[in-house]
Amino acid sequence: MAETVVTQVREQGDTFANIITQVTPIDPDQGGFLSHKDVDQEPISSPIVISTEDVLLVSEQRNELLALQSALETPGKDLLPPLAPKDAGKKCLVLDLDETLVHSSFKPVAEADFIIPVEIEGQTHSVYVVKRPGVDEFMKRVGECYEVVVFTASLAKYADPVLDKLDIHEVVTHRLFREACYNHRGNYVKNLSQLGRDLRQVVIIDNSPASYIFHPTNAVPITSWFDDPHDTELIDLVPFLEDLKDADNVTLILDSISSNPN
Repeated sequence: MAETVVTQVREQGDTFANIITQVTPIDPDQGGFLSHKDVDQEPISSPIVISTEDVLLVSEQRNELLALQSALETPGKDLLPPLAPKDAGKKCLVLDLDETLVHSSFKPVAEADFIIPVEIEGQTHSVYVVKRPGVDEFMKRVGECYEVVVFTASLAKYADPVLDKLDIHEVVTHRLFREACYNHRGNYVKNLSQLGRDLRQVVIIDNSPASYIFHPTNAVPITSWFDDPHDTELIDLVPFLEDLKDADNVTLILDSISSNPN
């Protein structure tokens, strides 16, 4: 169906909203992903009554965790080729596209930075793309000190031409699209362990926490951007990323920050 063709981020009110969106928040009330802590540290000494339904649910969730662990640990072909000589010694910075670097809409947008034609079910539609404030400077700066990879849940026929227009400094070394994602409960998850890079040297910036659910300690969160002309989040991240490039293990630093946000 056309509504699942292009990207991943929902915009209310857009006639083609589902064409440019696919992320579904993980809802704990709907049996969302349980962590090891949720499963393994259930109190067992208190005299509680557990129904058969509860036992089956926990068993199902435990099995799902084991299956996910297996998927993460199963060797396979790396998504990325070996690190290029020009990027030797650099960490890998994985960037989301939609609502992180740009916002796209099938509705005409007067301030669009460029328009991309996309064919959907035999018809050509115009996608209006607006760049997040500061994205050009951000890409230039991070490209100087990171191997930059754009990893999107969008299809290549949309994302490729967007990146052709967006990457004016030619810093994006690799592009990964929807087929490289792991589909977990309707969410397109980006399995960083399949990149072929040392996870201690990988950082992901993505507006959707569901995208990095397998590797939260590699993530630098960013809010979803739609049209705020005064947004400064990309530029604000540059000094932090320039410091992070020298860390021995980014996961220790990012985990510490997420555990102690203040």
